[in-house]
Amino acid sequence: MREYYQGRLIATVGDITEMSVDAIVNAANASLLGGGGVDGAIHHRGGPAIMRECREIRRHSFPKGLPIGRACITRGGKLDARYVIHTVGPVWKDGKQHEDALLEACYRNSLDLAAGHAANSVAIPAISTGAYGFPRERAARVAFGAIGEFLYRNTVPRTVFCVFYSIEDYEIFVAEADAILQAVSEQE
Repeated sequence: MREYYQGRLIATVGDITEMSVDAIVNAANASLLGGGGVDGAIHHRGGPAIMRECREIRRHSFPKGLPIGRACITRGGKLDARYVIHTVGPVWKDGKQHEDALLEACYRNSLDLAAGHAANSVAIPAISTGAYGFPRERAARVAFGAIGEFLYRNTVPRTVFCVFYSIEDYEIFVAEADAILQAVSEQE
């Protein structure tokens, strides 16, 4: 486990569905109807209540699907989290299709929703780095920057956990975060 920003950002390895937090961020697909990876695990462990709420969100708010970079919220179902915040990350193409900005929007919009629902603790996975193919080092830089900027400007959530399924993804994130902080300290 590694802490940043006076313990407000914690990088760790584990199963995000087992986190005891106010909100878990789901790397969802646009349909909001479940899928593989983190999305499938959250729906499986959280139970059918999450799917029912997602269907209502589709019916009333996003009939064509949740747009990339946007976020919506449901209750946590059987998870040990009050809420699940669903966000759709960008599919990596070539880095010239606004992928960085869209990924940053996923983190920012998810944290905005968490703050708006008084979620003091949030667990976030590595968005878009699995089947969507976003390069992990680049995604780590975007995530660390977006979360850090949000925490700098806001007091809620108090703690954000970046939860990585593999030690390799965790190590990539920590290496990128440490490099960013080192570069900043050298500039000061």
